[in-house]
Amino acid sequence: MMQIVTGNSTVYGIFGDPIAHSLSPLMQNAAFVHCAIDAVYVPFQVTADSLAAAVAAVKALDIKGINVTIPHKEAIIPLLDHVDPTARQIGAVNTVVNDHGRLIGYNTDSSGFIRSAIDDLGFSPHGKKVLLLGAGGACRAAVQALMTAQVEQITVANRHVERASDLITAFTSDPGQPYLVAVPYASPEFLQAVTAADLLVNTTSVGLHGESLDFLPLENIKGSALIFDMVYSKTGTALVHSAQRHGLTCVDGLSLLAAQGTDAFYIWTEKRLPHGFMRQTLVDYLA
Repeated sequence: MMQIVTGNSTVYGIFGDPIAHSLSPLMQNAAFVHCAIDAVYVPFQVTADSLAAAVAAVKALDIKGINVTIPHKEAIIPLLDHVDPTARQIGAVNTVVNDHGRLIGYNTDSSGFIRSAIDDLGFSPHGKKVLLLGAGGACRAAVQALMTAQVEQITVANRHVERASDLITAFTSDPGQPYLVAVPYASPEFLQAVTAADLLVNTTSVGLHGESLDFLPLENIKGSALIFDMVYSKTGTALVHSAQRHGLTCVDGLSLLAAQGTDAFYIWTEKRLPHGFMRQTLVDYLA
């Protein structure tokens, strides 16, 4: 079925800077066609200086929903009419619904991450120990998801341990929380966390341009551990290649992109896509 855009077509989009590289239009438009929805998803190059005007245009142009990517996930929050509690706790919004002129912000990075870990990696959260590399917005989304899934322990590792400590402090007031700990790279505590991890997640941007996580002693990880690299590279990231050499089960950021996009699509349309639809769309395109 071919996508035909008319004057009656509903408009969705994505705000980011840069945005030309985004694969979201490909998978969202494929989803609209699959579900026979008269809509189109458009990439919008939005600079930091023009974000407020762009958000106002969502109402003025009756754009029904947008995704938000770097560098606007945090900056957009005060520009919205309401923010979902999960997104508020994470401190970032990546999906916005225009509900008759009322803009509501959500975060599907969190739900997409845990669903991808479970569906694509076979991760079973209960009683597991998780090591997160990095302490930025992606890590916050992962912490929120893992706490909700009730893992046993979450270790946040970062070059500057103070930043990791600040991140977990935002989650320590919840009753019944899993054990949270912050450690610096290249420390005995970090090595212990690598050895004990059931799931290791790279939430940093290291690997986006082929860099390796040279501080990560992957040879010390147990053979049953799962590796989730939030970075995506068409030729495979250094972490994914290293994990494969060690015989470890792993996925890259393509799984997360597809999962968070699937959840955003549902928020906008209340339509459930077939399992793996968006990821397969991306794989077929990139192949």
